[in-house]
Amino acid sequence: MERIGVIGDGAMGTLCALLTSGNNFAVQMWGRNPERVAELTATHENLRYLPGIKLPPTMRFTHRLDQLVSESDVLICAVPTQHIRGVLSLFEHGSAIDKPVISVAKGIENGSLLCPTEVISDVWSQVRCGCVSGPAIAHEIAAGLPATIVAASKDDQLLALMHQLFTAAHVRVYSNVDLHGVELAGATKNIIAIAAGILDGMEAGTNAKASLMTRGLVEITRLGVALGSNAETFSGLAGMGDLITTCFASDGRNRRFGQFIGRGLSTSDALARSKGVVEGMPTTQSVIDIAKRLDIEMPITEGLYDVLFRGDKPRDAIARLMSRQPRYEGLSGDQRGASPFTKA
Repeated sequence: MERIGVIGDGAMGTLCALLTSGNNFAVQMWGRNPERVAELTATHENLRYLPGIKLPPTMRFTHRLDQLVSESDVLICAVPTQHIRGVLSLFEHGSAIDKPVISVAKGIENGSLLCPTEVISDVWSQVRCGCVSGPAIAHEIAAGLPATIVAASKDDQLLALMHQLFTAAHVRVYSNVDLHGVELAGATKNIIAIAAGILDGMEAGTNAKASLMTRGLVEITRLGVALGSNAETFSGLAGMGDLITTCFASDGRNRRFGQFIGRGLSTSDALARSKGVVEGMPTTQSVIDIAKRLDIEMPITEGLYDVLFRGDKPRDAIARLMSRQPRYEGLSGDQRGASPFTKA
């Protein structure tokens, strides 16, 4: 059996451990907190993130990253994007690791503006990387509800391995070679999900939310295409599929965080009331930096940035979006060549 090491003991890490165990792989999961690892060992249940889901008795747990890495043939990185570099750097001999690493994080690192697999490759230079993304609410899949996800890599052997790891009777896995596009889609949909939550908190209505999601998908696709990704990736599971799920899931961290803000809470208070990491907030910062460098128009992301980091009122940000000059619908804003409308 392939030995699988899962780095991270959150909901998604636990789900990955559960799925791979179900496919007869030997699984060990790492957590940073020794007390939580001891609780997992004693109960075989993640009481904080996936309560009520019993983990297989063969699954092992450790707080020693060196042990996990040395005893695994394949690693699954389930650490939030902004913490990947710090966690992987705990392993002193990372530059010598030559085993596959699969990321399930969704974000863009602040400063470097790298996607998760790029951060992994930057820290552990010899690894082969892939990612798994798409609409995957952990507690639903853990409970046996049907789902489809996408595995992405430029390595055909790694793609085949990810199919073996994550396919289940209720989980269908699709393949995509556009690794960077899949990661961008998974990261940027969290930005739109925060904005959708703000609209929910304001009780702005179904029309507003549908418009936000549609135009949000256009602007994150525009970003992806400018960075060399395939536009079709953003209309697939990692893009539109995950966007729909994240914008409507009642317990989604990003949407719920936005909902708190829409109800009048400050950013700091909304973060304090949110359970787990809100990946969309730092990703908003990173995407604004990328958009400025490439001169890409992203009005929804810019409006959300003003609310989250400059203290603007959501109603003022919405008013600015609604008062923008008219344009044709589409990625370019001009599908006819000479346009009577401004491209601004």
